[in-house]
Amino acid sequence: MRADRLVSILLLLQNHGRMTARDLAEKLEVSERTIHRDMEALCMAGVPVYAERGTNGGWALSEGYRTDLTGLKESELQSLLLVSPTMPLGDLGMRESFEAAWQKLLAATPETSRRNAEYVRQRIHIDGAGWHQSTETFPCLSTVQEAVWQERVLFIRYGRGTETVERTVRPLGLVAKRSTWYFVAQVEDNLRTYRISRLVEAKILEESFVRPEDFDLSLYWEQSTAAFQASLPRFPAQIRIRESSLDRLKQDRYVQIKSTHPVDSEWVDADVQFHTLESACEMVLSYGSSMKAIHPEELKARVIAEATAILALY
Repeated sequence: MRADRLVSILLLLQNHGRMTARDLAEKLEVSERTIHRDMEALCMAGVPVYAERGTNGGWALSEGYRTDLTGLKESELQSLLLVSPTMPLGDLGMRESFEAAWQKLLAATPETSRRNAEYVRQRIHIDGAGWHQSTETFPCLSTVQEAVWQERVLFIRYGRGTETVERTVRPLGLVAKRSTWYFVAQVEDNLRTYRISRLVEAKILEESFVRPEDFDLSLYWEQSTAAFQASLPRFPAQIRIRESSLDRLKQDRYVQIKSTHPVDSEWVDADVQFHTLESACEMVLSYGSSMKAIHPEELKARVIAEATAILALY
């Protein structure tokens, strides 16, 4: 609806400052022509929005203007109230702040909406943690966090294999993946990712740095994760699996199914990629009589050897 879009434009400009018509169009998934028409509508409604031309131009609100608009849709409120304090918030020392903010939001919500949100909250719980909790500790997390906030150069010592390495880095952002913390830093002209649990020491230096204008933390993490996954070893194989177990295999993140070929009403042949010969053997054995290695011969030989060793134990 157009009214919702006008409110969104107003809030985007209020929160982000100057934005181009292209940026607004991409955010709201409309054409630039639609954005220009919306701007005319805002001007006619008395909102002090103006356009600046040039390289750094765009649409902006007059300095000092802020809307008193605070209304939330029912679905927006429910989405906020569904959020619960997570382990990363606790790691950052923000759990109590989250609880206080949540109570303030709840107190400012109309009674009917609050009851509806609580109804949903009692029926949906979002748990961001995995089944296997990490036992890692992060004694240097607060130091890294402070360096990120203050944009100060950081001296670190971290474990790499059996050795300890020293680096002077410019920390750009923190990333929590489940219950594991990482930080992204600029080292000379390169970007590096460090696992915070591996830090032996972290010390903030007096030197500050200028953050790269084109650095986008979420985009970097997405691209870095994709590159890491692409660099993992690949072990192609052909297996025969019971059709009843195929859905289970599709959900396994440690194997990639390239193609499947039905054999009969009970069995399916599949061309797959495991990470390594060892992980392929473990996978085949874990499915028991529901999976059989067909190719390559070295996988078949490894499975037979392991199965023979298992029999010998009994």
